[in-house]
Amino acid sequence: MSIKKLIYFSISRLVHCLCVLFLLSHSSEAQTSDSTVFLSSKTKQTNSLLIQQALSSKLGFDRLAHLSDYYGHRLSGSEGLEQAIDWIVAEMREDGFDKVWKQEVMVPHWERGHEYATLNTPIQKDLPMLGLGGSIGTGGKIITGKVIMVDSFEDLAVKKDLIPGKIVLYNVPFTTYGQTVQYRLNGAIEAAKHGAIASLITSVASYSMQTPHTGVMYYENGIPKIPHAAITVEDALLIERFIDRGEIIEISLYMEAQQFEDAISNNIIAEIRGSEYPNELVVLGGHIDSWDVGQGAMDDGGGCIAAWEAARLIIESGIRPKRTVRVILWTNEENGLRGANHYAEWAEKEELSIKNHVIAMESDAGIFDPIGFGFSGSDQAYQQLSEIAQQLTVIDAAELQKGGGGADIGPLMNKGVPGMGLNVESEKYFWYHHSAADTFDKLNHEDFNKCVATMAVYTFGVANAEIRLAR
Repeated sequence: MSIKKLIYFSISRLVHCLCVLFLLSHSSEAQTSDSTVFLSSKTKQTNSLLIQQALSSKLGFDRLAHLSDYYGHRLSGSEGLEQAIDWIVAEMREDGFDKVWKQEVMVPHWERGHEYATLNTPIQKDLPMLGLGGSIGTGGKIITGKVIMVDSFEDLAVKKDLIPGKIVLYNVPFTTYGQTVQYRLNGAIEAAKHGAIASLITSVASYSMQTPHTGVMYYENGIPKIPHAAITVEDALLIERFIDRGEIIEISLYMEAQQFEDAISNNIIAEIRGSEYPNELVVLGGHIDSWDVGQGAMDDGGGCIAAWEAARLIIESGIRPKRTVRVILWTNEENGLRGANHYAEWAEKEELSIKNHVIAMESDAGIFDPIGFGFSGSDQAYQQLSEIAQQLTVIDAAELQKGGGGADIGPLMNKGVPGMGLNVESEKYFWYHHSAADTFDKLNHEDFNKCVATMAVYTFGVANAEIRLAR
């Protein structure tokens, strides 16, 4: 090999080696950027501070007590709901949010009026009951009929020839909410198809102390509308024992329920404007309406106040996140979902608004001891959020499950926004759900503060991340 060729070859090898080293070093930097710089050390420090602030806070729990005690239950269309909304808006403005406003929504307006049920035979007994939301009344008169008890829609079909002129009682044991609630939702439709004059359900509850539980129900066009109500688990089992002994059951039912014209209500929206990416939105919230019994403290006053308090603590920290934090307290989740649907439709009309919703979080399962969050989104986003979850091991709320969301963030999720639902210890939730027992005294201050901490850490973590959450 000539000297020239040797020099040329040596230079070529050197250039090749330098190029390889350059590419490897930049590849390493890219991998490091993609995999390790979701949360900066400053963001992690702020999250630790938020946990400490949340655990020592008294304001949020006091506000939940105020909401529960002064405004009580807050059914769509009621003055109590709108008064509660006005109080929250005024308080939020005092907290220092950059923007707070009410978003007008037309909502259903149903009122139950006076109602009662009486067992006439084989014994006389007043039956604690609640008309189901949206049910018609009994037309100003008492409906009396013999009872046909069924344990499923299949059993109803088998007994269809016995049903005309009778009252159907769906005595279905609670398994899961999703399985059992179908008899509340569709029980009147199926019973009316076979000629029933009214229908009753065993309350959808995992435990009962003579507490009936209400909730929304449906009618179907072309099928006669009949009154639909819930009795207690204890009384349904009493009736079952009488039937097993061969007794004939007769019940009288009186309901003044009415559906009125739609009423004006409002979503509540409050923002902390982002310092670098103000058009990118991190949404969290719950629904401010409740059923018209109890105080709506856990369903979903607690979820609303916890989300609000999580954002307030971010303001209090003095560290403005890169992305905008938007708290939304939706109206009319219980009997229409009008607030959530209206917000999603409104957001879609805004330029790039749906695209710029980075994530939506919801708390609507009570505010008991938090376990963590359920998440629906990409695998990459799940890995990014897992980095945030690790900071919650100190309060045993670090579990991040795949699959999660909620009714109010559902319309956003249907448009492609990643969603998260707060998971809590749920043994007692359906003891109180939709009943007069949903009152503030059932709640625990420490559990509430841990829920606030969990929501605050995820909210600030995503809002202040070095890179946007993967879509």
